[in-house]
Amino acid sequence: MDNHKYTDSQLQQAVLTELSWEPSVSSAHIGVTAKEGVVTLTGHVKNYAEKHAAERTASRVKGVKAIAEEIEVRLPLDAVRDDADIAEAALNRLAWDVSIPDDTIKVKVQKGWVTLTGEVDWHYQQEAAAQDVRRLLGVVGLSDQTTVKPTLNEANIRDSVILALSRSWANPANIEVSTEGGTVRLSGAVHSMHDRNLAAATAWAARGTTRVENNIAVV
Repeated sequence: MDNHKYTDSQLQQAVLTELSWEPSVSSAHIGVTAKEGVVTLTGHVKNYAEKHAAERTASRVKGVKAIAEEIEVRLPLDAVRDDADIAEAALNRLAWDVSIPDDTIKVKVQKGWVTLTGEVDWHYQQEAAAQDVRRLLGVVGLSDQTTVKPTLNEANIRDSVILALSRSWANPANIEVSTEGGTVRLSGAVHSMHDRNLAAATAWAARGTTRVENNIAVV
């Protein structure tokens, strides 16, 4: 069935089924509503990694145009950790990750909520740091405030992104790419959140990209 023909109840059921199928998500306490392609996730999970996995899982369902994620992390008593213990564990995990340069990312923890700051060379290093932290015991939320260093190679960012889109799934005619310094702005329309997210990932992979504004619509 084409995604634009899904009814709200059909989309709701499709997301529920996908959540039940995904092994990294325990869907028993997750609620789903759908309205005109906007899916709202509610309920609670036992750790932050599962909360992130639930959102990622819902976004890959055909017909989902946007997600309102309202899931609460409720830690089991044996998973509660002091902020100091979480901060120490986060610093150790980052230190062991070979993709993250030493001493580039700072960690702050307040009531289980981790904030990352600092400056890295590539977006994939930001993603690696976030991935390291969200899986730690005791984490209930993550605010990634790290930035990517600007480079001198910004003039060719737009051409690089368009060529990269052409090499992959995308028809560049459906996506507009503009740049301002290291900021890449994407607009246009695609048929799934997966394609929308993939376009953003492609833009982030271009050398010199420091920020991506993804204004692509899902239709």
